[in-house]
Amino acid sequence: MTVLRCVAATCLVLAGAAAQAQFSTHPLPQPRSAALASEALNEKAYRKDAGRHLYSAYPSQVMYGVLPPLLYAVMVTDTDVDANGKVLRVHVRRAPAGAKEVTPWVVGMIRRASPLPPPVRLGKLTFTEVWLVHKSGRFQVDSLTEGQR
Repeated sequence: MTVLRCVAATCLVLAGAAAQAQFSTHPLPQPRSAALASEALNEKAYRKDAGRHLYSAYPSQVMYGVLPPLLYAVMVTDTDVDANGKVLRVHVRRAPAGAKEVTPWVVGMIRRASPLPPPVRLGKLTFTEVWLVHKSGRFQVDSLTEGQR
């Protein structure tokens, strides 16, 4: 019985290490032209434009479709953007409880995707986004999520 518990514990550790490996390297954004300006009238609408920009920057990291019932990490960020879309600051409002390696991974993706769409009607702003991260290293943002099973 003790051997069986040790084997099960080892499997759990290895599974956790395999999930963490996806987040040890930071994906590089796809080359793209300048971000299209956002005509959003409020922060909620801007979130969608920023989310679309992030999806186009990291198409292979996006998890399209309905999310599975269990996610590896949920994270909330506040991102300060200037009138030109330059990311000034990323503040982690809520870090993932058990997947600490996801925090620098997400923050790095946001920073490398800069500039985001210039918020022409809003000027400088701070927007909040919820990141839904799968253990495969793919994600959805709450503003564009397709739901969860």
